[in-house]
Amino acid sequence: MRPSKEKINNSPFARWIVLIIVATAMMMGYFVNDVMSPLETLLELPKEQGGLGWTPSDYGFFSGAGSFINVFLLMLFFSGLILDKMGIRFTGTLACSLMALGTLIKYYAVTAEFGNEPIAFLDYQLPASAVWASLGFAIFGVGYEMTGISVSKAMVRWFTGHELALAMGIQLAMARLGTAAALSISAPIARHYTLSMPLLISLAFLIIGLLAFLVFCVMDRKLDDSGQTTEDNADNTQYEEQFHFSDILVTLRNPGFWLITLFCVLFYSAVSPFLKFSTKLMVMKYGVDPDIAGFFSSIAPFGTILMTPLFGLIYDRYGKGVTLVITGALMLTAVHFGFSLPIHSSTIAIALMVTLSIGYSLAPAALWPCVPKIIPLKCLGTAYSMIFFIQNFGRAVIPMCVGRANETDPTYTTSMLIFGFTALGAAVTAIAILVIDKKKNYGLQLPNIKK
Repeated sequence: MRPSKEKINNSPFARWIVLIIVATAMMMGYFVNDVMSPLETLLELPKEQGGLGWTPSDYGFFSGAGSFINVFLLMLFFSGLILDKMGIRFTGTLACSLMALGTLIKYYAVTAEFGNEPIAFLDYQLPASAVWASLGFAIFGVGYEMTGISVSKAMVRWFTGHELALAMGIQLAMARLGTAAALSISAPIARHYTLSMPLLISLAFLIIGLLAFLVFCVMDRKLDDSGQTTEDNADNTQYEEQFHFSDILVTLRNPGFWLITLFCVLFYSAVSPFLKFSTKLMVMKYGVDPDIAGFFSSIAPFGTILMTPLFGLIYDRYGKGVTLVITGALMLTAVHFGFSLPIHSSTIAIALMVTLSIGYSLAPAALWPCVPKIIPLKCLGTAYSMIFFIQNFGRAVIPMCVGRANETDPTYTTSMLIFGFTALGAAVTAIAILVIDKKKNYGLQLPNIKK
């Protein structure tokens, strides 16, 4: 019988090295996810001026395409099953590879020469470049969401009983750094070089992320060899012995799971799509120079870099997780209703974006560590995937609605009201989570660190 070893994740140094590695892979994915968001005005320029001749509706369709395969072909749901059956290492490597493939297709869409004949799809008449870019974004979206659930489960696997919320907060902060970098530098790079240059840089970043995840695979294998038991959900073979498809019912019967899922749909539908339209909002409504408008948009993700780990640490030590979630949702609601007002001061826009960054830090920092408190670890990949799967409905539909709204109402009042009422729905749902936590005793208001 093999002698017992000290588990490697009991070493703070090993835990934090793993965090940095997997968070790097996630950060690269977040960069690429938003790298084309500041390029909307360039994409809508005529081809002779260096653009692709897209309309706001074309851009709205593209923005929602990242969720198409995940939602309509159920791929995100299957991603969770793959994760629970095949393990973190296999799923994460596959996810990083899909992100790179999707980005390569987007690069082709921007650089290739297509005819002027539009392609009919559903209720849209799309240029060929938009069709290919949407296909690439859809494939990227599969890998992007798959990476997200793999990294989340890796954090739970390595940090349960330790600084879980802080670790998830740092991971989210690094992801937001990727978003902020994309919003800040994408447009200047495209303007000073070519429209395709940000995508070429994105492809290089994703290769770095893939290599980083392969290093994690080596360390995670050592975790299996350092005394991790089947009770702790070891990877691969032991995983398969533990997870059964009937275990999905454990998740589906949990009312807390459904409330957290509904909150995610509403909250992230009021944030992620908004950031994709925010650069043009700053230009059209607040008169910001196009070269620096992306920096205005990047205030929100940049602010989360410091605040998300801070709020995660507060949750780890003092609890009150649902209270933090409610506060974040209410702040987000106030921000969007503020953007809907007929005020055109860039100072007000900056203040609203700073407030958004606080709300965007509060809610996720406390929300994601709540999920392992209500779902068994063996079902966690499926649970995260179902949350992200349902969440993607909002992320697919809202950009299309906002794109259409901006065509009929260029003042952005209608689109900001759409975001505002969506955020208000998230706040009401968060209050319902607090009620069910008191009834079911999930412990969502309790600290995470075991003393």
